[in-house]
Amino acid sequence: MRVGVTAVQGDYEKHTEALRDASAGPLDVVEVRTADDLRGVERLIVPGGESTTVGLLMQRFGLGDALKVAAAEGMPIWGTCMGMIIMAKRINDRPGQFTLDLLDIDVERNAFGAQVHSFEDAVHIGPLGENILGVFIRAPIVTRMGPDVQPIARYREKVVAVRQGNVVGTSFHPELTGDSRMHRWFLELPSHYRPR
Repeated sequence: MRVGVTAVQGDYEKHTEALRDASAGPLDVVEVRTADDLRGVERLIVPGGESTTVGLLMQRFGLGDALKVAAAEGMPIWGTCMGMIIMAKRINDRPGQFTLDLLDIDVERNAFGAQVHSFEDAVHIGPLGENILGVFIRAPIVTRMGPDVQPIARYREKVVAVRQGNVVGTSFHPELTGDSRMHRWFLELPSHYRPR
């Protein structure tokens, strides 16, 4: 399997490590920065970072449009923290900011506070039927979900993970824990996507 991790900004190297730990078979992890880098990629992770900067770079290098096409064709895509923000339909406090509009959700950035308020706690993941350690760093929450969006995790009654078909968003960072269960689940999501 060939899996991409967008490497525009953020903790993409930790996602690469987690994917390799999670894989039961041969796995090729590639860094994706441009539309050309998506060639042959079967599924993709959009990691944390700073959404304004990442959005501008995605637009400049054609990656944003390429990801929209890939998602529409069925590519499994998972965004963590900033990744979920940039994949949302709308960012509450920045309605004009670029998003990929891959998830029919509205998000609130920094919902648990600034960097100094970062924390770790158990989060129950519905599809796993188990708790994992959630690392929340300036984490967003989902404030609105469209009818096709399924919440897959809540924390203190707030939605912190969603799935809409082949697209997943989590407001926390599973890649920072040494626990690869979420990455294994993502690798095992059914997919009929055929990479170009």
